[in-house]
Amino acid sequence: MADVISEYQRWKEQGENLRSQAKQAMESRFRELLTEAVAIAEEYRADFGAPLKPPAAVTAFRYKASGKAKPKKTAKAPAKEPAPKPAAAARTEPAAASSDPKIVKLQKRLEAARKKLADAKAAGAPTRALEDRVYEIEDAIRLGSQPA
Repeated sequence: MADVISEYQRWKEQGENLRSQAKQAMESRFRELLTEAVAIAEEYRADFGAPLKPPAAVTAFRYKASGKAKPKKTAKAPAKEPAPKPAAAARTEPAAASSDPKIVKLQKRLEAARKKLADAKAAGAPTRALEDRVYEIEDAIRLGSQPA
């Protein structure tokens, strides 16, 4: 009888060791998969400008963006932006001299649209619609400031 009890205790101890090893292995694999998912989500957001949506069964997937992703994004954004901004500033200067109330109103809308665009770029949100809106307002200012 004592033999059966000691054998059972050895079996139970082996089971506990195996259980703890399995637990550690599962936790490690889970962290690896989450790290890979974060990397894929960041790459998707950087390439396509929108967050990657998890499957319906996943109710929450939050992560802190790594410090590396933002510097890459800010490094890319200034390379694209400097050329259009001086041209846009040059376009609005002649309009600023005009005291036409329609032009002044359009300039205020342009400033607001540019601010929204900058905020969207900083947040990593899609910017195409906002860029189009800025372009439309700039065109309206240019057309409104031309002599008739």
